[in-house]
Amino acid sequence: MKTWSSAAFPISVLTVLAGLTFWLIHATTFPDERSDGKDRHDPDYVITGMEIRKLTKGGELQYILTATESTHYPDDDSTEIAKPYLTYLNPSKPTLYLSAQRAHVSADGETVQLNDDVRIKRDPTPTRAALFGYMPDLTVQTEAETATTASPVTFTQGASWLKGVGMHLDNKTQTYVLESQATGQFESRKAKSKP
Repeated sequence: MKTWSSAAFPISVLTVLAGLTFWLIHATTFPDERSDGKDRHDPDYVITGMEIRKLTKGGELQYILTATESTHYPDDDSTEIAKPYLTYLNPSKPTLYLSAQRAHVSADGETVQLNDDVRIKRDPTPTRAALFGYMPDLTVQTEAETATTASPVTFTQGASWLKGVGMHLDNKTQTYVLESQATGQFESRKAKSKP
């Protein structure tokens, strides 16, 4: 007659092998692929001839964003825009325009990454000529009305010009700060033209 201890060893070995087999099956099984498309970066809608108008809390028009085409992606709630044109309006300041060949808008709409031939224009004032800026890319924070780039930038205003690498723009304070390699030529407002 066999003792209980001699029968327990083969049973425990079989139990361990069954457990390892169960673990191995689950460890090597690939998860089922979702067929609802939520894991893919496919658009759920495309808008041609888009225009967005943002109002302030007081009901005044803050900015207008237009584009030839807008494509929305549901997986990250982002939007790709073709030929964006952004206009900031403020009755007490010159109107500011930003344009590019393409842009990426974050899910909350507060960050706009402009790419390819980015242009800035600030309307003239009674004492200053219009300001023009050129750069390859620009990241705009729409609510804060700020923009930054680490790329080369060029600005012109009348006969004056300024070049540098990297920039921080603040539309609320009307300031443009170049981060490095700044060079320029400035025309004096008091200079008299020769007869």
